[in-house]
Amino acid sequence: MSRTSTAAPKSAGAGASAVPVAAPGALAPDVNLPESLGYRVKKRLLGQPLVNDELHGEKLSNPTALGIMGIDMISSSAYGSEQMLTQLIPYFGALGFMLVMPITGVILGMLILLTLCYRDVVSVYTKAGGSYVVARDNFGPKIAQIAAVALMIDYVVTVAVQISAGTDAIASYLAITFSVDITSWKLWITVAVVLLLCYGNLRGVKEAGKLFASPAYVYIVLVGITLILGVVQLATGTLHHATNAHDTSSYGGIVQVGGHTNFLLTAGAALALLRGFANGGSSLTGLEAVSNGISVFKKPAGTNARKTLTAMSVILGSLVLGISILAWQMKTYPYTNGAPTVLAQITHLVWGKNAVGSVMITLVQIATALILYTGGNTSFSGFPFLVSYVADDSFLPRQLRTRGHRLAFSNGIVVLTILSLVLIVAMGGNLTKLVSLYAIGVFTGFVMAATGLFKYHWIRNEPRRTWKLFVNGSAAVCSLAVVLIFAVTKFTEGAWLVVVVFPPAVFGLIQLNKRYRREADALANTPASALLPTRTETSVMVLVDSVDLAVIKTLRYARSLRPTELRAVHLMVDNVYAEQLRNQWDASQAADIPLEVIEVPDRRIRRAAMELAARETSDNYEVTVLLPRRTYSPVVGRLLHDRTADRLAEVLSTLPHVVATIVPFDVVEAIEELELAEKGRKSKVREAEGTGAAKPRSTKKMLLDAECASIPDPGHGVPVPLTPIGTVQWRQRAAVEGRIRSVAVSPVKGSPALEAELYDSSGGITLVFYGRRSIPGIEPGASMRVEGMVGEMEGHLAMANPTYKLLPREYGDDE
Repeated sequence: MSRTSTAAPKSAGAGASAVPVAAPGALAPDVNLPESLGYRVKKRLLGQPLVNDELHGEKLSNPTALGIMGIDMISSSAYGSEQMLTQLIPYFGALGFMLVMPITGVILGMLILLTLCYRDVVSVYTKAGGSYVVARDNFGPKIAQIAAVALMIDYVVTVAVQISAGTDAIASYLAITFSVDITSWKLWITVAVVLLLCYGNLRGVKEAGKLFASPAYVYIVLVGITLILGVVQLATGTLHHATNAHDTSSYGGIVQVGGHTNFLLTAGAALALLRGFANGGSSLTGLEAVSNGISVFKKPAGTNARKTLTAMSVILGSLVLGISILAWQMKTYPYTNGAPTVLAQITHLVWGKNAVGSVMITLVQIATALILYTGGNTSFSGFPFLVSYVADDSFLPRQLRTRGHRLAFSNGIVVLTILSLVLIVAMGGNLTKLVSLYAIGVFTGFVMAATGLFKYHWIRNEPRRTWKLFVNGSAAVCSLAVVLIFAVTKFTEGAWLVVVVFPPAVFGLIQLNKRYRREADALANTPASALLPTRTETSVMVLVDSVDLAVIKTLRYARSLRPTELRAVHLMVDNVYAEQLRNQWDASQAADIPLEVIEVPDRRIRRAAMELAARETSDNYEVTVLLPRRTYSPVVGRLLHDRTADRLAEVLSTLPHVVATIVPFDVVEAIEELELAEKGRKSKVREAEGTGAAKPRSTKKMLLDAECASIPDPGHGVPVPLTPIGTVQWRQRAAVEGRIRSVAVSPVKGSPALEAELYDSSGGITLVFYGRRSIPGIEPGASMRVEGMVGEMEGHLAMANPTYKLLPREYGDDE
């Protein structure tokens, strides 16, 4: 199986006789790419990079999924009732406490309707994506961008609202327990928590497992016990009432108390009621989380998702109803700065000012802060996946599809962090102002999901079709009404921002998609010049601006192309410098190629280069212009050197039959080598090389560095003893096990041959399967065990037609 080689004969190891062929254990060139400063900082902050095998989707049980996906939804109970009161009390005064009950009833009715709608969503669409996928499949990708923008706004505002509410919970605890006011620090605490969540998610913190589910259950239990005890006290007549109706403390005082108790039928009263309903609608946020992450449920995913969604809705409805009832009976006025919160006041009054009360207020407020903070963290999982879906459809920059250093969608995480911080700072971390932005995005997503499901069932004749049409149609109409109410009643309080941003954002996504499609069409288009017969004459021109190692490297590459004509050209803008260059050229090792100097009197080098290349193509040549480019460190390169090669390549590439190729030369590495030589280190390197220390054997295609190659062996415990690839010897039978890094089809004497590169932590070997173009299962990333005679191919170890066994992968499917 060996191929012809001119290398000197070498021994292949113990017991192997020397033969007149290339050394089978020949080492690949020592390729060492120095790590950049940014990469070293990234590794220090985020840890070692993860490999693709560590990317897997964890399938969740219903209780765990409830704790993880219900965080956002259930945590909104901590501020939903309070946000209703912030809008009712300034107009109706104490009457607002009674009016909060019918509004709560309407919101719970919306909750039931939307729950029925989303139970239908997760039954029909068992892939992650939620309202975006529903809208895309039923209305097309352009209309789906409305849902995409709505969900993106929802995720950004969720971070701002949840984290700000969590900080309010901490401030409430300090205010009630220790009479400490941290109002001036709340904004910076909120910013710090957002940055901490960003850092954790960039490190690859996954929203899965009991660690992330526990805050939800702790909150449900503690707040549930508090509400039950409060209702019992209400029934027995022992419920305490709040005494903060006229509080003007340093905490900022309660919200302004209005006195329009006799004008319930006026336009102002109707507007106040609608504002209260709009703020209370924030309690329904997070309902879509199950549909967005349905792929993580255990099978049957649809059934388990419906059960979890129903449980989430029952828990949320119970908590919101209980908090509204106790707030109504206790008369707990909300504060302008958000602390103490209504929930904190209820907890304090229910448990009393005793040891038990101190413990319970501490536990409830800590649990509230944790569930709110972890609720904000749900956006750091949902937003990057959403934008990756949209980017897959070419409506967002494609960089958002790429997983980063720790297999997270790092670009999406960074974008979410920046947008949420801008929003938090702009609103001063004020929860009431942030809630004004909340429900428009959320309920727009509800509208798209419900409308999409309505169309889905409309065109199908299926069981219970009428009921499904009624549920989804009603949910669409009610959700649209909430959007309109929010847009009108909250317009001056910040909702204008969403209303103004929404249409341009949708338009921008559609225009970006058009740009991507135009680029794809242009790349797929076959120009008339490509249909002409291929030219057989080739001309390579090396543009020379100095005589140095960069130019020498470019000339060496030019010779390897074996062109019909090879020219070295200097475009002269300075005749004195040109003469010096000619003298240096004649005295250098490049003198065997004559240097052609062409005058550029107007100093327009790009135009002169285009004219030169165009003249060459007119002689029926295919022209390659080689441009030496010296690469420096980013800062030094931008400050001290121009980018002439890049600008020349940009214009030359527009010409037919012309290819502009940049040949880079790393000046930074050359400087390091020079310093190494000056300090006498080269002698030490040669001495170390003279010891004959063994290196791992490699294949002819090994281009990965040692860090990436050091992936642990799969270790499946096969009965036949295995040999590390790095220790196999020529002309001996061996059994090895590893991962396939590359697969290619190469012609061998007119017949196809499938070549696969197999690696373990000690080295690599080439597997050749003659007469095959593909073999099912043999693909990059697959693990396999092979056994056969070790030979050589092109100077490297190889096995021809070995027996093989594909090994199961030890990780789950990517969600």
